[in-house]
Amino acid sequence: MISSIRLLFIALFAIGYLHPNRLHAQYKSTIINETVLLNNVDALLPLGKLDQSKITVCTVDSSFFSAFNNQLSRYADVSYADFNHFDEQIKYSNVVIVAIKSEALTTTIIAQLQQAKANNKNIILAIFGKGEALSLLNNFTTPILWNQDSSVKTQKNAAMSIFGGVSTVNKLNRTYATHMTQGMGEATGQIRLQYVDDYDAMHLAKLSKKIDAIAEEAIAEEATPGAVVMVIKNGQVIFEKGYGYHTYSKKEPTTIDNIFDLASISKIVGTTPVIMRLTEQGVVDLNKPIGDYLWQAKSTNKKDIPLKSVMLHEAGFTPYIPFYKNLKSGDLQRFYSPSHDVKVADSAYLVHDYYQKVMWPEMLNSEVKPIGNYVYSDISMYVMKEVAEHQTAIPIQDYVQNNFYRPLGMKTAGYNPRARFAKEVIIPTELDTSFRKVLLQGYVHDQGAAMAGGVAGHAGLFATANDLAIYGQLLLNKGEYGGERYFKAETVEQFTSKQSLSSRRGLGFDRWDANLKNEYPSKLSNPSVYGHTGYTGTCIWIDPQNQLIYIFLSNRVHPQVSTKLLNLNIRSRIQDAIYEVIE
Repeated sequence: MISSIRLLFIALFAIGYLHPNRLHAQYKSTIINETVLLNNVDALLPLGKLDQSKITVCTVDSSFFSAFNNQLSRYADVSYADFNHFDEQIKYSNVVIVAIKSEALTTTIIAQLQQAKANNKNIILAIFGKGEALSLLNNFTTPILWNQDSSVKTQKNAAMSIFGGVSTVNKLNRTYATHMTQGMGEATGQIRLQYVDDYDAMHLAKLSKKIDAIAEEAIAEEATPGAVVMVIKNGQVIFEKGYGYHTYSKKEPTTIDNIFDLASISKIVGTTPVIMRLTEQGVVDLNKPIGDYLWQAKSTNKKDIPLKSVMLHEAGFTPYIPFYKNLKSGDLQRFYSPSHDVKVADSAYLVHDYYQKVMWPEMLNSEVKPIGNYVYSDISMYVMKEVAEHQTAIPIQDYVQNNFYRPLGMKTAGYNPRARFAKEVIIPTELDTSFRKVLLQGYVHDQGAAMAGGVAGHAGLFATANDLAIYGQLLLNKGEYGGERYFKAETVEQFTSKQSLSSRRGLGFDRWDANLKNEYPSKLSNPSVYGHTGYTGTCIWIDPQNQLIYIFLSNRVHPQVSTKLLNLNIRSRIQDAIYEVIE
């Protein structure tokens, strides 16, 4: 279906009939949600401002409510409590979610919840079972979500209702108390990703078969030991699956919860959104030159280069500087010391301030060719990170966490993940034999980014596929997600649309290639598609025309850098398989 209309769409796009601004995200739920929402005081649900929410979930039977708990954890970090230590365990929480069977609801539990409310906690009560239990809550004034059954599907829907993953429209079909009367029930809309188990069975079976075959081929050919594939359509996560293992030893299966080194996807998920925000605020003007923002650049050959040229990779920068090859004896050692405090890998420490004293000056004084020609260069995003940090006075890793990742619910996204997560959940990359002499796991693969402390404008970001899906949906929504607006629609359009006269590029973003012979990013993609790839074997492609997000994460550089993933065209073939199946 998509293939058959592709040429028509390209023609309509070219003449302006289909303008990108008309391609707004539209959530199209296929879920029948039986949840009845009552007492949604102050429109607490769906929950907003996740960065300000300290959420504790309490159940009488945690194993019974595992589906409910797991679904909640897709949206936010949650801690768990039980009623035996309820008061103490919720002390530092401001949101308390309780899941309970109707027959387990007692006046004692209700009294505990009322006390928690008196302690300024936001209480959300999810009841599963007979509606007669609602009569005990006649004077309860905090949100109640009621379902007659407690199946896995119902538990998931109730959890999604709390975060706006699914809308609530149901009403009570009879009266249970004076404040619980027939016809009561409050409506909410979908504001976040929806996770479905029952997407069109025929299409899902075809999709799974096609993706499975390509992913398994990649693993069999040792193009990568493992991978995760995720597909989002109309705001629904319709496919997510892990393939293979962390390494070829086949000890740890790759799962959807694993954290990957995103490589150059960092450019569009790390640095670019900061620049988008700063341009909106008038803090940064992309038409102004580097020298207007960086004092150190004023005496260099880069002072007059416009920031827009930098974002388009048209600044004439050197494509790549192998900084690690210039290290001197004593610059790198196997143990920490005050003089060697930059950890670049396990048992590998770089001399203090190497980035500031050596790398950054070398970039500032590197060769510059005439601007205007497209030459992909990592130096571009080193520069934009410096611009952002000088203007905000905030390290970029803190800025993105506080302004984007935490509010959005991107739980794992960030730099230097070993400071926050267990080593075992992070996918290893290369067995580095030339620089760090160790297997890299949780330390950025890119040598320059590692030498910059793990945080660079072009690389260093780690995340799960789910976090990338949230970011992709934010862009499909033209800057809005979870009931909050992060960017103006016109800002998203400006950065993601074609802005170059000499290449396919947007501002920071890579895009569909109009030269159809290149089949980039895939044969069946269309002019609305934008995103980026990553050197470690990753990609995210966002398709406004089809309301589609495609994410592929792998560690194709393990144990050594290999081109097999590229030679076999794995990422593009999976993308085309999606287009072939989804209408």
